[in-house]
Amino acid sequence: MTGKLVIGNWKMNGRLAANLALLDALQANAAVQAAQVAVAPPFAYLGQAATVLAGSNIALAAQDVSAFDKDGAYTGEVSAAMLADVGCRYVLIGHSERRQYFAEDHALLARKLQAAVAAGLIPVYCVGETLAEREADAYKAVIAEQLAVLGALAGHDYVVAYEPVWAIGTGKVASVEQIDEVHQFIRETVLQCHGASDSIRVLYGGSVKADNADAILSLQSVGGALVGGASLDVESFGRICQAAKITV
Repeated sequence: MTGKLVIGNWKMNGRLAANLALLDALQANAAVQAAQVAVAPPFAYLGQAATVLAGSNIALAAQDVSAFDKDGAYTGEVSAAMLADVGCRYVLIGHSERRQYFAEDHALLARKLQAAVAAGLIPVYCVGETLAEREADAYKAVIAEQLAVLGALAGHDYVVAYEPVWAIGTGKVASVEQIDEVHQFIRETVLQCHGASDSIRVLYGGSVKADNADAILSLQSVGGALVGGASLDVESFGRICQAAKITV
């Protein structure tokens, strides 16, 4: 695997004018242009982003997807086919905020994963433990249970993102030793239990910023970064992309 994938998750942020300025600045940033990059705006702005990014190296990602794989009477839902239709390549599934605020369970996430790959999207499946689970030394069991749903995706491309819940938006970051241990565990689990390709990417997400990106992305076990708040700042995001230009 050459280079590392960086995905900017805008979460519930953005307005038309601000998005345009940000997307134009990202396309003008040399480090962003030289890296493998995707951005995940809110649903409402996917069309705008697809238009602005047309012809650029920056791929489009969605922040979520419906578990319903057919068109129908599902008010408020956005299907995988719709996301593919507007130009998405990736879709985030199982982000800790979806699990926490919307009570998304393994059965629902399995349906979302299957819907995504059926539409030709690459799922970015998020896993990670809470602080209580980390302190109870239960984090590997928790993550293994979360990874179990990937068994149905054998033969399909997907990405895993490790995001310790206690390090998301808190300013806390797992140590490089903790990150490396979990990333190796995830790779071993998906390779041994779920038939994934050896080229499976495992991204790290959890308060990734310009000042810690070099240390995190220098780890061979880390295949890139899922970036939250720092993805809204061009300079910070560019420095993270610069750190991602590592051949492993």
